[in-house]
Amino acid sequence: MTSIHPTAIVGGGVSLGADVVIGAYAIVGGRASIGDSCWIGAHAVIGAPPEVRDHPHPDDWIESDSGPGVSIGNGTVLREAVHVQGGWKRATTLGANLFVMNQVYIAHDGQLADGVTIASSATLGGHVVLGTGANLGLGTTVHQRRVVGAWTMLGMSSVVTHDIPPFVKAFGSPCRVHGINEVGLARQGFSDEEVRWAASWIDDPDSAEAAPAPRLEAAVDAYLVARS
Repeated sequence: MTSIHPTAIVGGGVSLGADVVIGAYAIVGGRASIGDSCWIGAHAVIGAPPEVRDHPHPDDWIESDSGPGVSIGNGTVLREAVHVQGGWKRATTLGANLFVMNQVYIAHDGQLADGVTIASSATLGGHVVLGTGANLGLGTTVHQRRVVGAWTMLGMSSVVTHDIPPFVKAFGSPCRVHGINEVGLARQGFSDEEVRWAASWIDDPDSAEAAPAPRLEAAVDAYLVARS
């Protein structure tokens, strides 16, 4: 059963799936689509106009159905005070089963794949792309239009100013790759052979053999397409 706190505000154009929870003083407006079994914490703001200087900021944005809006997949958790802007050039899209901790900022046009985890106080600029299962540490900042590949782990307070490939550990300011995310890949069920292939692709993408698993190949393809 869907549960909306009496103090929350949900616009008339918002599409809510089944069993959605919306907490106290949260605002969900604009052209927003929320999947089944999502959990939206207190004081979250979903669907506000994109933070673009010359973009309209109407007083009725909560009820407006203009613009690309926001799409959030099934089972995603957005904790307290998360901010997800509406799209500018395309919908801001969050996939299924994301876990987004408190006070995270996701700017317009972001494309976040399934299973992403974002720790508290992280900031994503506009048009950022996160691959499947990417994990962003506490206070990470990602510059606009950067791509972070699938199953990559970013250490806390990283400052991402260039694209980060899939399968790696990376941290620092500026953020740099520090080897393969061996533990993270193993936790996702990748075999030793698959982890070795991922390491070989990171070392030399042009000479790596064919990927031994479809989801490795899909992760590489998604990363290359997002960068193109």
